[in-house]
Amino acid sequence: MRVMVTGCAGFIGSHLVNRLLADGHQVTGIDSFTDYYPRELKERNNAWNMGKESFQFIEMDLAILTKAELTGVDAIIHLAAQPGVRASWAKFDNYINENLLSTHKLATAAGEAGVKRFVFASSSSVYGDAHAYPTHETTPTIPRSPYGVTKLAGESLLDAHAANFGLEVFALRFFTVYGPGQRPDMAIQRLIRSAIDGGEFRLYGDGHQRRDFTFVADIVDACVRATSSIYPDGTVRLNIGGSGDISMNELISLVESTVGGPVNLSRHPAQLGDVLRTGADGSRSSEILGWKPRVQIEEGVARQVKFELEPTYGTWGSTH
Repeated sequence: MRVMVTGCAGFIGSHLVNRLLADGHQVTGIDSFTDYYPRELKERNNAWNMGKESFQFIEMDLAILTKAELTGVDAIIHLAAQPGVRASWAKFDNYINENLLSTHKLATAAGEAGVKRFVFASSSSVYGDAHAYPTHETTPTIPRSPYGVTKLAGESLLDAHAANFGLEVFALRFFTVYGPGQRPDMAIQRLIRSAIDGGEFRLYGDGHQRRDFTFVADIVDACVRATSSIYPDGTVRLNIGGSGDISMNELISLVESTVGGPVNLSRHPAQLGDVLRTGADGSRSSEILGWKPRVQIEEGVARQVKFELEPTYGTWGSTH
């Protein structure tokens, strides 16, 4: 199978490309190296896969994508997006362009090229402060940030492509992803670096907020399964999480004990768009994809700490 992965040089994308190549697939990777975090970190991620015979890399903005780039592609995994809940308030134009217009462009090109299977990286942010925990896919979606709004709108946009052009859409709602090579702005990465280097970690809120963290290899496994699972009908929305939630205060203690040093903590008021809790009901993903999270938070943090202390790409570990 030839799979196109957008955002292939990002945190999740580089892991995903490596897994697909290991499974024997041909991969076309696209990345535009947006400036959300330093290009050199993405190039380091991408270097892990560059030079492999079955990997074709294209540096390109999805805004100029045509069906020519999709020649021979059997499935698309669309990870490319502008991330970040807090930043989305001030830079909403960027989020519209990267998370909606680019998705429409890619889905349109897929339809023109005859590519049916389309796996979309959505987010638990679509739920906002959910009405129930664990949160099922039927729970009302009331996002609390512009970022969450764009992810929910992306799902609806793909509904239209599915209904009108026969696209087979799996919208995977990722619950906070972590693991080796995590983006530098994300909580676990910043906590680990604080415990190692002594830099400040700014905690927003009282630390009682809870998150359902999902290890990157488990996220990758769900994406791979979605490329070949039997397609029910319409856009299939699936939670990708459910390994159990943990409070930020508990997470800080876990990182400190794993690293063997204190986090340099400073406390600040909660930020716009932050939610009190996330927690996935993963039963539908289990039913449709045969997927379950395998890595618990203690093991996952230990792997991420080990990588920060001994950063060897290509030895990140897997769960498949």
